Amino acid sequence: MARISYVDPDKLADADLREALQQAMQRSTPRPEIQAVRAQQPEVLRAFIYTWDRLFKGGIVDRHIKELCRLRVSQTVGCDY
Repeated sequence: MARISYVDPDKLADADLREALQQAMQRSTPRPEIQAVRAQQPEVLRAFIYTWDRLFKGGIVDRHIKELCRLRVSQTVGCDY
């Protein structure tokens, strides 16, 4: 089984990406291990952060609706969220 290593936030040159990984570790959302995998490709992590900030941190959708969406997605993919 292939394994992808996690990027250590302290080894990232980009301060914004480093901060994003550190916030994920503190808040457990988005999942820090997934963020550390995304950091293997900085542009992928940067695109994810951009989308996450607009969809989940901001926007006009009520947070309760966002949580229902998260639950639906987790059920759809068989996650034991």
